[in-house]
Amino acid sequence: MTSNTDARDHTAAQFVGIRSFAVAAKGKKGGKGGTADAKPVLSKEMKSTTVFGANILKEGSDPKIQPDSEYPDWLWHLVDKRPVLSELRRKDAKTLPYEDLKHFVKLDNWARIKENNALTAKN
Repeated sequence: MTSNTDARDHTAAQFVGIRSFAVAAKGKKGGKGGTADAKPVLSKEMKSTTVFGANILKEGSDPKIQPDSEYPDWLWHLVDKRPVLSELRRKDAKTLPYEDLKHFVKLDNWARIKENNALTAKN
């Protein structure tokens, strides 16, 4: 025999811990046609020339991959490693490049906000 708290915990776990997507039942007809198990077949050429899943519109198609020269220069710098706050604090702020100085101010503000939040949470 289980206690009431065990039963409540189990019920809460059912509501909170489980998330799934609806799946069409096998063997039933209807809908837009086709089977629930059908998977799209893509050629190697399509896989290497198209960005699948990038289309966010209801109507339209996924964009084609362009040559690197077609993309803006700033795009290639998004994956560059940025210095961390401790490293920026060790450097002289007057000698930092503008982008590093902006990054330092942003990280320093985040650190101060986090510290203030921690202090007010304890009180």
